Amino acid sequence: MLAPPRLTVALTFDHDAISSEVDRGEGPVLRSRGEFGPRVGVPRILALLEREQIRATWFVPGHTILTFPASVAAIVAGGHELGCHGWAHEDLAAHPNDELAILEQSVEALRRAAGGSVPRGFRAPYWSLGPRTLERVAGLGFHYDSSLMADDVHPYRVPVDEHHDRAGSDLGRPGPLVEIPVSWALDDWPHFEPGPRGVEPLGAPSKVLEIWEGELRYAWANEPGGVLTITLHPEAIGRGHRLAMLERFIVIARSLEGVVFDRLDAVVDRWIAANPAPTPA
Repeated sequence: MLAPPRLTVALTFDHDAISSEVDRGEGPVLRSRGEFGPRVGVPRILALLEREQIRATWFVPGHTILTFPASVAAIVAGGHELGCHGWAHEDLAAHPNDELAILEQSVEALRRAAGGSVPRGFRAPYWSLGPRTLERVAGLGFHYDSSLMADDVHPYRVPVDEHHDRAGSDLGRPGPLVEIPVSWALDDWPHFEPGPRGVEPLGAPSKVLEIWEGELRYAWANEPGGVLTITLHPEAIGRGHRLAMLERFIVIARSLEGVVFDRLDAVVDRWIAANPAPTPA
């Protein structure tokens, strides 16, 4: 078996477009901000990834597939992975009764967009999960989730049969889904996107680069075999000064010996090969 790379950097994109604005009933201004993603951000990002010969994972709501099919087709043509991100970027925790139908509809749209390939990865919109969301995701045949934060750079199996109350917690046992952990610190949205009426944070790319480079260098030095997962949104990172920061981050990562960029499905395949599923009792 080949040794894993010293460190894998996974660039992942949540291609929300206008799906969340439509679901929340937002008006023209916020919808236009979402439209910036497929109109401007995605072409810029795909050009950067092609220049750098990087393959990435894109989590795409079904609404985006239907509304901006050319954008999604360009992602597929670029050799990138499509993953599930709900239908209209809805908070699945607020949809317990129709959650399964939402997931099934989303999977079918992704399958058609990918030319018949069934999606292997799931990321919850808003990183918000209901009590049965990941159980249903596993039941639909997904191989991995990327919504949880119990580690930083090491995949792990999502636990099942957990129980939590004030008396204490039973952390359950490893289940079939592999988790690729995420972090708010490694997500462009909380750094860059403003609150109501455009007020803050609108952080400087230099601050974000400092955080991401610090995480990168620590993982490279101390966590061999790990995967650093960066979460990006075309409507946020696609602005010129921010995309220049992402390009600088890529240059820094490539300056470290043994760092590779890869899609999450490839990362998960390597991890499963080295960490087979536990045998049921």
